[in-house]
Amino acid sequence: MKRASMILLAVALLFGTAAVPPPVFAHCDTMNGPVIKAAQKALKTGDINLILIWVQKKDEPAIRAAFEKTLVVRKQSPEAQALADMYFFETLVRIHRAGEGAPYTGLKADRAEDEPGIAAADKALETGSGEELVHRTQETAGKGIREKFGAAMALKGFKPGDVDGGRAYVKAYVEFIHYVERLHQAVAMPVGGHAHEAEAAGSPEHAH
Repeated sequence: MKRASMILLAVALLFGTAAVPPPVFAHCDTMNGPVIKAAQKALKTGDINLILIWVQKKDEPAIRAAFEKTLVVRKQSPEAQALADMYFFETLVRIHRAGEGAPYTGLKADRAEDEPGIAAADKALETGSGEELVHRTQETAGKGIREKFGAAMALKGFKPGDVDGGRAYVKAYVEFIHYVERLHQAVAMPVGGHAHEAEAAGSPEHAH
C-alpha cells in the first residue's frame, strides 16, 4: 500500500460524521496521557531526563527549577505531595504545549476511552507492530466512505420538482464530499506538534 493511501486511511479514525467540525485533540494534556505518565515516573525516580524530552531546550531551566522545587515540597506530607505534583504537572504540560504552539486550557481528567486513532497509534508503538493499526484504519475508512457514498446515492434519484427530496440529497452529498475532502486535506497537511489544534479550534467550517 502506498504511503499516501495509508495516511489517507489513517486519518479516517480521527473523524466522526462530516457534518461535525473535526474535534480538537489534546492527548498530552490528560492525566493518563504520555506527558503526565512521564512526569509521574520522573518524580518517583528523580530522573528529570524522562520529562526533558517533552520540552524544548530553551525551556529546560524552567522545568528543572520546577522539578527541584517539587521534589523538596512533596517530601513534607501526602497532602503537600499531591499539591506539589499537580503544580508540576500543570507547569510541564503548559510549557510543553506552548513550545508546540498550542494553548493550555488546563489538565483534563483520565479518559476511559481515548480517541480511536490515538489509542491505536499508541498501541502500535507499544507492541512494535503497525499491522493492527493498518487493518483497523482500513476497516474504519472503508466503512465511513461506503456509508456516506451509499446515503448520497440512495437520494440522488429524486424527482424534478421534489424540493424536499433534493434538499435531502444535497445534505447527504455535502456530508460525503466534506468527508472525502478532509481526508485529502489531512494527507496534504504537514504534521507537526500541537499547532494544528489551535488552528482547528479557531477555524470555521468550510462552506460547500
